[in-house]
Amino acid sequence: MTEAGFHEGERAVQRRAGTEHDADRLSGMLDRPWLDGGFSRFLAARTFAVLSGRDAAGRLWVSPLAGRAGMLDAHGTVLKVHTVPAAGDPLAGLPTGQPVGLIAIEFALRRRVRINGTLDRVTDKGLVIGVDQAYGNCPQYIQMRELRQVPALRLVPGAGPALAGDSGVRGELSEEDADQIRRSDTFFLGTVHPTRGADCSHRGGPRGLVRVAGNQLWWPDYPGNKMFNSLGNLAVDPTAALLFAGFGSGRVLHLSGTAVTEWGAPGEPGDDGGTGRRVLFTPSAIRSGPPLPVRSHQVAPYHQNPPLT
Repeated sequence: MTEAGFHEGERAVQRRAGTEHDADRLSGMLDRPWLDGGFSRFLAARTFAVLSGRDAAGRLWVSPLAGRAGMLDAHGTVLKVHTVPAAGDPLAGLPTGQPVGLIAIEFALRRRVRINGTLDRVTDKGLVIGVDQAYGNCPQYIQMRELRQVPALRLVPGAGPALAGDSGVRGELSEEDADQIRRSDTFFLGTVHPTRGADCSHRGGPRGLVRVAGNQLWWPDYPGNKMFNSLGNLAVDPTAALLFAGFGSGRVLHLSGTAVTEWGAPGEPGDDGGTGRRVLFTPSAIRSGPPLPVRSHQVAPYHQNPPLT
C-alpha cells in the first residue's frame, strides 16, 4: 500500500515553483480511494486508457488500451481491466507484482482519471490492479476528439487486437518518428518513484508543443493542478517513457529513456506556458507498436492552448 500524501520529489518541485500551499489543499486527492460510485461509473463507460509499466527486462513503457465500454471494471480498491496490451506491444506479457499507472480519458468530454497501484494479476484476457490512488484531473489541454473503432481492427471483448507492430527496438529517432512527434497535439508520460509506485499522465497542447532537437525531445511545462506528480517523480528518479498515439494515422510510437526538468526564466523562447520550466527527454529505446484500433473522428483544440513561442 502506497503512503498517503506528497512524497519528497513532489514537495521539492512544489517549493521551487511556489505552489506548496496550493498543493496542500489538494493533498486529500492522494488518499487511498474507494472506487464505487462516481469513479466506477466513469471508468465503466470508457473505451480508451493508457498504461505505464515495465516489461520483463525492467524497461519502462507506456501503452494504449482500447476496447468496448465495460473494459474498466472498478469496485472498492480493485480495478479489473478486461483487455491487455496487444501482441507486439512492448508491454505485452508484462510481469505481475509491479507498480503501474493508468489513465482513463474521455476526449469528447475532456475528462480523465488517473489510477496508480500494483499489478496483482495478468491473464491473456485482462489485468487486475490493486489501487492505491485514484483521482480526477481538470480538463486543461485535452483536445476534444471523438474516437471510433476501426472495423478491420475490431476488438473481441477481453482480448487485444491480433495484429503485431514492429518489435524492433532502435536507439535513434527516424524522420517518420520526428515528424509524428512534431505533429502531435497529445502524448502520454510515464514516470516512477522508487517506493511510491508508477504514474501515467496526459500532456496536450497545440501541434508542435513537443520539440525535436537531434535525438532528444523537449516540451514546455504548462500551468496545471500544482501537485507536480510527474515532475515530482522525475526529481527523484529520471526514468520516463512516452507514448505518441496517432489518432488520425493509427501509428503508435513508444519511447523509453530518461527525463529531467530544466528551470529557466519565465518568458524565454519556447516557454509557451510562462512557467519557466521545460522537460528534456532522452530516449534509450524507441519502437513502433501495433496499429491503434481507434481513430479520431473529430478534433476541437482546447480553447486555452498556449501559443507556440
